[in-house]
Amino acid sequence: MKINLSGHHVDVTDTVKQHVDEKFAKIASHFPTLISLDIIIAKEHGEYDVEIRTNYEGTRIAAKGTDLVMYPAITSAAKKLDAALKHRKGQLKADLHEKPDVTAPEIAYEKVQEMDLSK
Repeated sequence: MKINLSGHHVDVTDTVKQHVDEKFAKIASHFPTLISLDIIIAKEHGEYDVEIRTNYEGTRIAAKGTDLVMYPAITSAAKKLDAALKHRKGQLKADLHEKPDVTAPEIAYEKVQEMDLSK
């Protein structure tokens, strides 16, 4: 998985890149069809905003995390992205399964047929 990491009023150092790689290694293993992530780390008014965007199975998915410290903001955004990807994967899996047919027992059907409902 390719990670495009950029900073807005933030220096993206090797330690930040390493932390991002560690946080998104689990996501990469759980979602092997995920090709790339676009991550923007910005500092606005003393808070770090981490925004993540990606395409997964034909749907654009985004997650955002904020915190006063950069590393918890990255962790928060990673957790939100993981939850959104799991939700999308669940939607895709649910569409593949056949819906069960609701059938009434024959006994109940026969009793309804015997009843005189015209009264």
